[in-house]
Amino acid sequence: NISNFVILNLKEFDLSNPHENLNVKIKEGMINQGGIFEHIDCLNAQEIYSVIKKYKIDTIFHLAAVLSASGEKNPQLAWKVNINGLYNVLEIAREYKCAVFTPSSIAAFGPSAPKDNTPQETIQRPNTIYGLTKVTGELLCNYYYSKYGVDTRGVRFPGIISYVALPGGGTTDYAVEIFYEALKNKKYTCFLDKDTYLDMMYMPDGLKAAVNLMEADPSRLKHRNAYNVTAESFNPEQLAREIKKYIPDFEMNYDVDPMRQAIANSWPNRLDDTAAREDWGWSPDYDLETMTKDMIKKLKVKLHVSV
Repeated sequence: NISNFVILNLKEFDLSNPHENLNVKIKEGMINQGGIFEHIDCLNAQEIYSVIKKYKIDTIFHLAAVLSASGEKNPQLAWKVNINGLYNVLEIAREYKCAVFTPSSIAAFGPSAPKDNTPQETIQRPNTIYGLTKVTGELLCNYYYSKYGVDTRGVRFPGIISYVALPGGGTTDYAVEIFYEALKNKKYTCFLDKDTYLDMMYMPDGLKAAVNLMEADPSRLKHRNAYNVTAESFNPEQLAREIKKYIPDFEMNYDVDPMRQAIANSWPNRLDDTAAREDWGWSPDYDLETMTKDMIKKLKVKLHVSV
């Protein structure tokens, strides 16, 4: 089981685990409670090394990344952070015998992959720098496992929805922004077309997937570094209708961003996560209805609003 672990750039993590947990942040001003925090740069191997050594870390959750839309604006930075940062973590894990969780993404698939029930193993030809770094990361983690025995594990996350973490340059950001705008202004202008289906997951399910995979029996892990996981698939219009159950006068408009729409069009509508369910018992707790209800409940408190 996980004992001491470090989380690189995780914006929300609520564990009732009695073990001592260390959270390492790259950005100032992020959540600073519930554990020990250190501010480091994933591109600075010496900084990572000092934290690993200081706290006797045995498991690293490496989530630092430049996301899809931001990556298209600065592909050089995306490659530097997403690949060089991961390389630093893997090298330190190799030397100090740490386990490593690092997520891949639905972005690891491209327009040539099957759109519906995208298989665990299929063609991966992404056309974004973010997707390219995720495929590279999957292969690099596999290499460090097979070559050096580093206990690397990961999942292909869909869009993550959270009431704690604000959007950060991703293509699925609308699914978080919409809740804030609905509660504050009762209207939202979406940057994706109303019929754009994408896989999504509520943050508590994302955390559950990461921890459950890291605590799974390694002998059962057939894919190890790139398990498809999903919880819900919907389009903006469906999400808007669900929100209207709680905010009846909410209005949804559209102003499609060509760049983010093109990215979304290249991604799967829904992943087939049978392998994760069979190998380590993956099962989400939230669907569109229960996620929406909880998001609105939590954000009403956070934003001090009533509807």
